[in-house]
Amino acid sequence: MPLPLNDPFFLVPLAALLGLFVGSFLNVLIHRLPLMMERAWAREAAEARGEAVAEEERFDLARPRSRCPHCGHGISAFDNVPLVSYLLLRGRCRHCGAAIGCRYPLVEALTALLSGYAAYCFGGTLATLGALVFVWTMVALAFIDFDTQLLPDDLTLPLLWFGLALNLGGVFAPLASAVVGAMAGYLSLWAVYWLFKLLTGKEGMGYGDFKLLAAIGAWLGWQALPLVVVVASVAGAVVGCALIALGRHRREAPIPFGPYLAVAGLIALFKGESIAALLPFFAPGA
Repeated sequence: MPLPLNDPFFLVPLAALLGLFVGSFLNVLIHRLPLMMERAWAREAAEARGEAVAEEERFDLARPRSRCPHCGHGISAFDNVPLVSYLLLRGRCRHCGAAIGCRYPLVEALTALLSGYAAYCFGGTLATLGALVFVWTMVALAFIDFDTQLLPDDLTLPLLWFGLALNLGGVFAPLASAVVGAMAGYLSLWAVYWLFKLLTGKEGMGYGDFKLLAAIGAWLGWQALPLVVVVASVAGAVVGCALIALGRHRREAPIPFGPYLAVAGLIALFKGESIAALLPFFAPGA
C-alpha cells in the first residue's frame, strides 16, 4: 500500500518527527564541527612547521559518544530521545544532576517545527525534500555562526551545489536564475566587504557570508536576494543596536551575520511569493 504523501495529516507529522531526530543530530553537528575544524587547522599548521603530529583520540560526528559536559558520564540512548528525555529528566543530567542547556531541546523543537511547516507548504513533492535539506542546513549554520562566527565550507558549499542540482529541474527557480543567484549572492557581499575594507581598513564580514548568500541565491534564484539582504541587514542592525543599548554586546565586537542571512533565507523560501505579491520588487523566483 503506497504511503499517503499527498495527505497533509500524514506528511506534516511525519516530517516534524523526522525533523525532531535530525535536530538531535544537528546539536552534535553544531557543537563538534567547529572543534573538528580547529583540530584540522592545528594539524595542518604543525605539519607546515615540520613538527610531529601527535596521535589523538578519534573525534568526529560519531565518536566519542555523547557525554555530560559536567561529569563526563556517557549518555545512554534512553536519555537521548529528542525532547522526551529532556522533559523526563527535567533538564538535568541523570547522574550528576547538573542542568542541561536549553539549547538542545530548542534546536530539536525548532527543526521539527520548520520541517513540518516545509511539508505543509510544499506537500508530497520533490520540493519538500529539498526544503528539508535547506531548513536543516540553515539551522546548523545559524547556530554555528552564532557560537563561533564560522560558516563552514563543509556546509555552505554542498548546499550551493545541491541547490543548483535541484534547479536543473526548476524545483525552486529556473536554472539560469539559480546560476545568476549564486554569482550575484557571492559577488554582492564580496563587493561590500572590499568597499568597507578600503574605507575603514577593517573587515566587515567573513567569506563564509559570501558563500551562504551564494547558496541561498542558488536555491531561490537571484530575484530572492534583495529580500534576503534587506531582511538580514535590518534584523542584524536592530538586534545589534538593541544588544549594545542593553549592554549585552560591546560596540567594537563583531556581530555574526550568518544567523540573519539564514532567517532571511527561510523567510524567502516560505513566504517569498506572498511578499512578492505585496512588493513586486522582492519577487523570489522565475
